[in-house]
Amino acid sequence: MSKILIRGAKVLGGEPQDVLIDGELIAAVGTGLSAEGAEVIEAGGRVLLPGLVDLHTHLREPGREDSETVLTGTRAAASGGFTAVFAMANTFPVADTAGVVEQVWRLGKESGYCDVRPIGAVTVGLEGKKLAELGAMHDSAAQVSVFSDDGKCVDDAVIMRRALEYVKAFGGVVAQHAQEPRLTEGAQMNEGVVSAELGLGGWPAVAEESIIARDVLLAEHVGSRLHICHLSTAGSVEIIRWAKSRGIDVTAEVCPHHLLLTEEMVRTYNPAYKVNPPLRTERDVRALREALADGTIDIVATDHAPHPHEDKDCEWAAAAMGMVGLETALSVVQETMVETGLLDWAEVADRMSFTPARIGKATGHGRPVAAGEPANLTLVDTAYRGQVDPARFASRSRNTPYEGRELPGRVTHTWLRGKATLMDGKLT
Repeated sequence: MSKILIRGAKVLGGEPQDVLIDGELIAAVGTGLSAEGAEVIEAGGRVLLPGLVDLHTHLREPGREDSETVLTGTRAAASGGFTAVFAMANTFPVADTAGVVEQVWRLGKESGYCDVRPIGAVTVGLEGKKLAELGAMHDSAAQVSVFSDDGKCVDDAVIMRRALEYVKAFGGVVAQHAQEPRLTEGAQMNEGVVSAELGLGGWPAVAEESIIARDVLLAEHVGSRLHICHLSTAGSVEIIRWAKSRGIDVTAEVCPHHLLLTEEMVRTYNPAYKVNPPLRTERDVRALREALADGTIDIVATDHAPHPHEDKDCEWAAAAMGMVGLETALSVVQETMVETGLLDWAEVADRMSFTPARIGKATGHGRPVAAGEPANLTLVDTAYRGQVDPARFASRSRNTPYEGRELPGRVTHTWLRGKATLMDGKLT
């Protein structure tokens, strides 16, 4: 590979520096660097971050290629500044065997736009009745270390305990979709005043909080690692804070849409706002932002959930739940966390690169921007502001809640091991 000199970039938001890439590695970081024959990228004070890592992505392949494929999903990831994504197991067939996770892993390698780390199902067919081949998936070429039935909750306490015990043997982690199913039957949105006014089935906060409370106690009892997906309520934050104070090995994620949007959006009956877990109250949003800032919530994860047009462009009750998020995540975090003064760019790098890579054991990702490290990088024009246009998305699906909304920041360049996957805002 040729050499690349990124000149005048604010590394992690600090003072402008030059970064020299030589092949797959960062060769030097400093001021006044020069390299004969290097391709020069004039950063002009844009922010340089380590490549982002998403611990919660739905790539849909195999089985729902009408929504997304590994190729289109990883192109969307590169557009959003991600160099690694963890692909959820709710595919068709379910990723509950070594064969399926290896298929997804190989498709990711072939795409070349970002690394794909498959997440294995906790239970066979996501049915919650029998443990899947956790050990075989871990020992496969995909080296699965994260397991989740996301989309469904592992609601059986005995099965959850066994899963936690099993993954402890090889340092894996169970990522729980916290939703007590009997408390959310027929639920359409957050339970509260707005749901009562709209006549929509309510989704109570306790349906999430009760599962989290149970599972942190199970994790403490077993001595295993637990990760909580898409935390959405103030009560959930308090449970995680309590668990961490006891030394329980639990981590948690929040999605960008839960940092910005509230249940008030549902008054439009626009299915773009229909998501699992649902949009909550302004009080919940404030609690989530504060918890992400103080480290109670460890990471931001997109829960990128693509759906074809016909599954979202319909009446509210029939619409699928979920939003695409890879291409807007960093902009939403800039608006909700950076521009509010809750996080600086170094802390954004921690929440969106360093820590998710550590939780998921994404080797080579979430590394410092320093000499000798893999050149997984993203360059962000933080001064940019523009309206979200889903017609320009690289994702196969367009189900975004931000259409027409002005958001700050734009990823201009992404490098995966020194190879440009996005140049001047265009995929290579």
